[in-house]
Amino acid sequence: MAAKDNVKLIGLSMSPFVARPRIVLKLKGIEFEFLQEQFGKKSELLLKSNPVYKKVPVLIHEGKPICESLIIVEYIDEVWTNSGFSILPSDPYDRAIARFWGGYIDDKILPQVRPFLEDSDESSKAEAKEQLLATMKQLEEAFEQCSKGKSFFGGDNIGYVDIALGSHVGWIKAFEKIAGSKFLDETKTPLLTRWAACFLSADSVKGVIPEADELVEFAKTIAAARRHSSPPS
Repeated sequence: MAAKDNVKLIGLSMSPFVARPRIVLKLKGIEFEFLQEQFGKKSELLLKSNPVYKKVPVLIHEGKPICESLIIVEYIDEVWTNSGFSILPSDPYDRAIARFWGGYIDDKILPQVRPFLEDSDESSKAEAKEQLLATMKQLEEAFEQCSKGKSFFGGDNIGYVDIALGSHVGWIKAFEKIAGSKFLDETKTPLLTRWAACFLSADSVKGVIPEADELVEFAKTIAAARRHSSPPS
């Protein structure tokens, strides 16, 4: 097991992208120090560790920084191969498919929820709502193909796609409250709905994904900060 002082994670507990390495580190049984950033501010350590994008998460392993959430997930999986089970499939084709869906999730979900964090007009929000519903239906089909009838995208265990999508589940539930629509619906996406419940109940996930009500309040903080920083028209 890695010594705690050799593994640090710079992040924000409300960030779905920070949730990813936190879950993987717990899955692998790796001790780490979680260095929480303050919303709206960037610490000197963050700016030094990620001078290009200046954003979380950043994993610092033996003094060396690794940036971008899914790259960090792969790094942890490759470095601690003997700890826990593999996050990425061993088969090259299955591994490529997992990376494809991880990229799809990042390309689709954040842009589709952004209008609810901004002062967007109702037509933009309605369009974003429809797009997110379509994305969830597409992921329902992906789950059916990848899971092969088992509990997770990764089969019997939480894998790469589970972590990529599962990190967003808390926010998806928060946006259900904000938008007044169900995105994880037993009638429209029954497989994903059951998967989400199974994912959230996993020991490695408990305590990492915030509750929906907490995220709704944080969404208000984000929206207020955006309004404050926007130049007057």
